[in-house]
Amino acid sequence: MQADLFCRVVDNYGDIGVTWRLARQLRQEHGWDVRLWVDTLSSFARIEPRVRLELASQEIDGIRIVHWTTPAPDVQPMPVAIAAFSCGLPETYVTRMRETRSLWINLEYLSAEPWVEGFHALPSLRADGLSCHFFFPGFTCQTGGLLREASLLATRDAWQRDRPRQRAFLSRLGVPPEALVSWSGCADAVTDIGGGLCARLISLFCYPQAPTDALVEALQHAPHPTILLVPEGIAPTLQAGRQGNLWIVRIAFLPQPDYDRVLWTADLNFVRGEDSVVRALWAGKPLVWHIYPQTEDTHLVKLQAWLSRVGLPRPAQDLIRAWNSQDGTPAPGKSLMQALSTADMINWGQRAEQLCLEQASMPDLVMNLDQFCRSKCQQNTLSPERLK
Repeated sequence: MQADLFCRVVDNYGDIGVTWRLARQLRQEHGWDVRLWVDTLSSFARIEPRVRLELASQEIDGIRIVHWTTPAPDVQPMPVAIAAFSCGLPETYVTRMRETRSLWINLEYLSAEPWVEGFHALPSLRADGLSCHFFFPGFTCQTGGLLREASLLATRDAWQRDRPRQRAFLSRLGVPPEALVSWSGCADAVTDIGGGLCARLISLFCYPQAPTDALVEALQHAPHPTILLVPEGIAPTLQAGRQGNLWIVRIAFLPQPDYDRVLWTADLNFVRGEDSVVRALWAGKPLVWHIYPQTEDTHLVKLQAWLSRVGLPRPAQDLIRAWNSQDGTPAPGKSLMQALSTADMINWGQRAEQLCLEQASMPDLVMNLDQFCRSKCQQNTLSPERLK
């Protein structure tokens, strides 16, 4: 199988994050020959340090990477063209596709809305005679599924059993020694240590409009100490250091494998967009999803569809809705304190583990995409038009 995979970076890291994972898995697990087109190499380099910004073409992990410029390089299309998040393809490329009749896949946005199941894998005929198929990631077997490498959960489990390795990792990230002492003695973050409660570890990745001040205010006065990991560039008004019962720790913007380790280690993950919410789901830990804001509050409809499907405890749902409230009401502080109470955290954690196992019982996105493309390419090869 050979494919051109196109990515236009709209939301700094989510688009390329999903696309890069997809490219690697197609190559490594299914043997595809992948040519990846990316328009913004600087965003790509934040999650993949091996990317060289000055090169028009380069290869990493057996994947050819093309800097998608305007005008775009004029090349012969691969048999499969995948437009990540339904980005448009270069006009010169589309013109050539009229000759090659390549299979065109529009990889859509992730959604838990029921209508997605009815549109998944359907073709759409264009006025120029070309057609493209909609491929929807999703949370049911009637959709394309979620990105999940074959070894992901086994690798995660090994990491989560290795407390010394986690401690060394957090130390490298810059967590202060006194915070590590409070955190590292407890596997469940509720055991007494030295007459006080163990520190919880929370990761924060959010959009600029998130109510982070309310979060910090609540954590400063929470009964549990908290270590809050915040990547550079996220919530820039938050100052690193000790504030009441809270340590705010600024960490580097990490490559994807290290960000996975942050999610696996934390007790609670605030995540944003599409890539990080799926990775947080595979961590099997409680998560708060900051969904990408859209006009007319369309994103809140999508958020409610997801909440209705995943069945989180009520305090967790209240916190997630508060975190996504555009007008600041209801304030997330009270919801946070309720959700972080010991009993509710236990219930939330159990549901997070269960949800992870439920999703892992389904075929993953790349497996479904591989099977779909192979089937369509075989049909196309045997069609009367191709046999003329």
